[in-house]
Amino acid sequence: MSSLDYPKARSLLDATFERAQAALLSRTPPQVNAEIVPDGDMLFSSKTQAYREVLLGCTVARILDKNINIRQPYVDQGPNSFSGRSLDERVVNPFLQDKRIPSSRGPYLSVFRRSVRFDKKTGAGLRDKKGYHSFLSILKYLENVSEDEQLSSVLIYLLYKFAELRESSVVQLSQLQRISLQQYDVLISGLLSIKSGGRFPVLLIIATLRAIKDFFGLDWSVEHLGINVADTAAGVVGDITVKSANQTVLAAEITERVLDRSRVVATFNTKIAPSGIEDYLFFVRSPGVDPKIRQQAHQYFAQGHEVNVLVIQEWMHMVLATVGKRGRTIFSAKLRELLEAPDVPKSLKVAWNDQVAKLMSKGQPRERR
Repeated sequence: MSSLDYPKARSLLDATFERAQAALLSRTPPQVNAEIVPDGDMLFSSKTQAYREVLLGCTVARILDKNINIRQPYVDQGPNSFSGRSLDERVVNPFLQDKRIPSSRGPYLSVFRRSVRFDKKTGAGLRDKKGYHSFLSILKYLENVSEDEQLSSVLIYLLYKFAELRESSVVQLSQLQRISLQQYDVLISGLLSIKSGGRFPVLLIIATLRAIKDFFGLDWSVEHLGINVADTAAGVVGDITVKSANQTVLAAEITERVLDRSRVVATFNTKIAPSGIEDYLFFVRSPGVDPKIRQQAHQYFAQGHEVNVLVIQEWMHMVLATVGKRGRTIFSAKLRELLEAPDVPKSLKVAWNDQVAKLMSKGQPRERR
């Protein structure tokens, strides 16, 4: 029997799933050999969840040890067999459950007879023969390739399909209890660290601006663009625009990349000056602003335009500290409302649940009533 490194298998799944999620968020399906795509579509439309789950385990086993016979998932089947049940119970099923991916609750081998071999004969006793045939086709492809790059492409493809599967499911958001300002800092830092294609920074800033609006009873409307929507095409002047009586109060651009002077100049020439924006904000992730940007902003100030750079975490801390417990409660409600929108990817909802769970598990003191 061949033994597998289960922690290494889990690490492989976690790392590859991050890539799959990023591909799904950017709507760029991973490249994989075209011959397995029809079988992959069949497999992920099958009602037999076990087929795709056992395929995921076989793919991981093949990557970690090319000597393994991935058709023999029982330890007594030969010198190169492996324990499919142990791989499922210790790695595959916990991974799928942790990622909130619809999956079997029990061992995937339970749909097969004891000491099953993954071959054509086994298909005779199964109800879903089409799904099993697709499973065997991809299994055969895995056996015939040995290049790490080719095997890795299959794994990211399968995980991309699992991520797609999750998008069609229902993910309930965890309820955030009343927490301290310190805990808000931890939560915001955690959300900002997640690879979300720029979505979490936008949602956090929108929720903060809407909390300010409600807390102070302002007549603001806080409008925002969808991710990857061009400003010019939408006819707006920033990622977020705050208006009062149909007049722009301020506009904001949010960037996860390092902000440089050339971007500020381009934004001024194409958006700020033509639209007569008096207050324009650049929200950035990292502290520290290039002095050249400040010099450029000073020139624009002389022309009647305020251009300022704010660090998201620092700005949110200041706002949430200023509005007190009531304001922070409003912020939490606004953020949850945004996350509950049907067009928000499920990966963000799962990430929210994970961050809330981590926060609550640390047992930091909550705010006093």
